[in-house]
Amino acid sequence: MFDEDITGSIGTQKYLCTISWRNGKLLMDEPENKGGKDLGPDPFSTLLASLASCTLSTLRMYIDRKEWIIPEINISLNLYQETVDGELSTTIKRNITFSGDVTAEQRERLLIIADKCPISKLLKGNIIINTTF
Repeated sequence: MFDEDITGSIGTQKYLCTISWRNGKLLMDEPENKGGKDLGPDPFSTLLASLASCTLSTLRMYIDRKEWIIPEINISLNLYQETVDGELSTTIKRNITFSGDVTAEQRERLLIIADKCPISKLLKGNIIINTTF
């Protein structure tokens, strides 16, 4: 999918990671209550940020294509995990709001479009992680 790998490294400072991609670097850390120094987003925040960004961009493209007048889209996300019958289950709560008037019909269509964003589809799909050393 990418021309270049996303890379990361960690030194001796507890939990502080440097993640590099084609045009820059991102510091990631854990919150202080987990032993980090909160110098960057934690992995769960970054995952939710990816979903937020993808959802917002997908909705904006659709709204613009339809030439609907919706000047601003806002999103909030959170997640929780629970173990049921020995299986870990993760639920992501995604709430989308719009500035201006949005009809019930538009809302219904935008809900479908939000679920079509590539990160939504990735998270709802079958993910395989192949790890090598």
